[in-house]
Amino acid sequence: MVDKNTLARKRNPGIQKSLQKRGIYLLPNLFTAASLFSGFYAIVQAMNGKFEHAAVAIFLAMVMDGLDGRVARLTNTQSPFGAEFDSLSDMVSFGVAPALILYVWALQPMGKLGWIAAFIYCACAALRLARFNTKLDSSDKRYFQGLPSPAAASLMAGLVYVCFDNGIAGDTVYAAWFKMKWVAWAITVFAGLSMISNLRFYSGKDINLRESVPFIVIFVFVMVMALISYSPAEVLFVGALFYSLSGYLSALMRRKNLEE
Repeated sequence: MVDKNTLARKRNPGIQKSLQKRGIYLLPNLFTAASLFSGFYAIVQAMNGKFEHAAVAIFLAMVMDGLDGRVARLTNTQSPFGAEFDSLSDMVSFGVAPALILYVWALQPMGKLGWIAAFIYCACAALRLARFNTKLDSSDKRYFQGLPSPAAASLMAGLVYVCFDNGIAGDTVYAAWFKMKWVAWAITVFAGLSMISNLRFYSGKDINLRESVPFIVIFVFVMVMALISYSPAEVLFVGALFYSLSGYLSALMRRKNLEE
């Protein structure tokens, strides 16, 4: 028996021709592949004990991940394949990689508590990505529901980066009640649970790069670049921490306005 698709192709040769021409858009998927490579590279470096390289690789993956979507929209090369590839890449770069980096850097000596915290983060990243994919067409484009996985990964990588930059190891003990591994544990769980929360985080997708902006915007951008160049570890970590708390702060402000 001949199936319906075969009959349709015989009746309309144009369908067969279009199927043969269908392929994968190269440019946006190159950025996605670069993000995936950065995430994998971060895992390898963490296993070798080079945590600074691992943290920088996570930030590089974040940049590549931000570019692939922009490039796809600007060049009109969006595709279902690209969306699926991007989601799988995010799971590696912003789900598995940060969890393993924090586990090797500070959580491993904690035994079950350590790997459970790393698993919580990894599982929450998967749930966050699945929810984002299923609500992509119905959600408000101006806000993310839950902390985005790249932001959660940058918070964890920023912690490792700033500690390494200041000579603080994952097993550092300042006092009986203050151990760096507990700080790492708290941030890992916080980042994971924030991803699956219903809090709103500003997405920036309503910003139109083709529109003119006031002079002060360019000045602020230059100042931010200068600060990052002067002290990248501290600025990146503080920025990631502030963004991670912004959803909680905005929720408190909305609640306060409703009560008034």
